[in-house]
Amino acid sequence: MAVPTPQGLPDGGHGVVAPLPPGLAERLRAQLEPVADEVEEEVRRQVPEYARPADGTYRRNLRAGVVQALTLFVDHIGDPRGQGDAIAGTYYELGRGEALEGRSLDALQSALRIGGLHAWRLLCRTAEDLGLDSAVVAALGELAFRTVHEVAEAAAAGYAEAQLRSTDELERRRRRLLDLLVSEGPVSPETVQDLAHGARWPLPRQVAVIALAATPDQREEERPPAAAGVLVDMESRPPRVLVPDPDGSGRFGGRALALALRGRPAAVGPTVALTEAAQSLHWATRALGLMGRGVLPRQGMVRCADHLSTLLLHSDEPLLAQLQARVLAPLDAVSAGQRARLAETLLAWLLSGSNVPDVATRLHIHPQTVRYRLRQLEKLFGDALHDPGTRLDLVLALRAEALRDPDALTR
Repeated sequence: MAVPTPQGLPDGGHGVVAPLPPGLAERLRAQLEPVADEVEEEVRRQVPEYARPADGTYRRNLRAGVVQALTLFVDHIGDPRGQGDAIAGTYYELGRGEALEGRSLDALQSALRIGGLHAWRLLCRTAEDLGLDSAVVAALGELAFRTVHEVAEAAAAGYAEAQLRSTDELERRRRRLLDLLVSEGPVSPETVQDLAHGARWPLPRQVAVIALAATPDQREEERPPAAAGVLVDMESRPPRVLVPDPDGSGRFGGRALALALRGRPAAVGPTVALTEAAQSLHWATRALGLMGRGVLPRQGMVRCADHLSTLLLHSDEPLLAQLQARVLAPLDAVSAGQRARLAETLLAWLLSGSNVPDVATRLHIHPQTVRYRLRQLEKLFGDALHDPGTRLDLVLALRAEALRDPDALTR
């Protein structure tokens, strides 16, 4: 039927206009409230999340969303070129709200689909009452689903933005928490609890801190993968990872940790109480430095718990140097080649309980060679070799020297 009106609907964006009867937008706008009632009831019936008490947040959001979507649809009829920015903004905020509340976007998107379909059925009744021809009804149907698409996209965009901001903020809070836990000064339990709560981080009883070998170019793929409760700071030097309850069953440890590091050199600090995380980082960092110098294995993952005596020896290196200079001074009287052979023989002898055959086996030499070297050592050190205090000092000094030359005892 012919309808004398300048208004119309774009058909699929190709510029084809379907004429509309005058006053259609106004007539539909007058029916918004009863239509919104029906759409709201249908959505509450089909989407469990919205079947809440009348004063619930979901109910308020649902009512506002239904009215806004219907208003956008009618506004498009009144002005096909209108963008509906304000209403799209409303759905953007609805999407953000779902994300900030920690809910899925699925319920809102389901409500949009169900509501749009039901609203279209109600619209068809109005179109039938007005006697609109099929071309106009088809154009209105296209517009209805375009409206649903617009508000759904706005909600999804708001949801994605809030999730991104929430993730970034959570990451910042966790980094601040990590900084606090490994700081050298005293840590207030109340401050830790407050930060942990804001970072959604359950407080563990024990932790271990891992120091990672730095690389010239920190790429994102080199970041250890996230695991439950793990705090990561790749910007620090060295990069560090705090692992909660590392010795607990089912936690992020053992082989899982080694795989996560992808072969990157790393030192795992001792397991300590949460308030002593700084100490774990301290020893992990020291161990990483010893790895770089070859005192500890250079590659793979080194656990401080497996190398406590080495860490103790190197905890005060100037003092260790003083000890070595004093107790090993008699070896300065021989050549460098002799010194190396006598030093390894003396350490093996002290560690084996003065057992010559054991020393020979350990060094892969003849027992007679061991006895010859021991006679030389007796001349150099005299009775000091049999003094318990001196023997302990010699073990420490020679062990530290051997750690700098890992092959010394296997030559």
